[in-house]
Amino acid sequence: MKKVRITVLKTTLDKELAEEYGVSGLTACPMLKEGQIFYADYARPEFFCDEAWKAIYQYVFALPHGAGNYVFYFGDWIRKPGVAICSCKEQILFDQ
Repeated sequence: MKKVRITVLKTTLDKELAEEYGVSGLTACPMLKEGQIFYADYARPEFFCDEAWKAIYQYVFALPHGAGNYVFYFGDWIRKPGVAICSCKEQILFDQ
């Protein structure tokens, strides 16, 4: 089975929301770092954040199973075929 490359594009923290709702000293997720690359098929890669995995697993599973451009909104709001950008607190790019 083909593996999907997962690239962490950006880690962010909405400071306004963190100040209003978060605990003191809250930071962007420490589990993932910008530029990290993981490879996956149907299982969460080792050391990959569980919450980030919940945000992307259906796309990661769909890519190597021939999901096509429909699932990834190609031409709608994504300009590159076979690419999706998802987010939990991190901005994550994954492609084949």
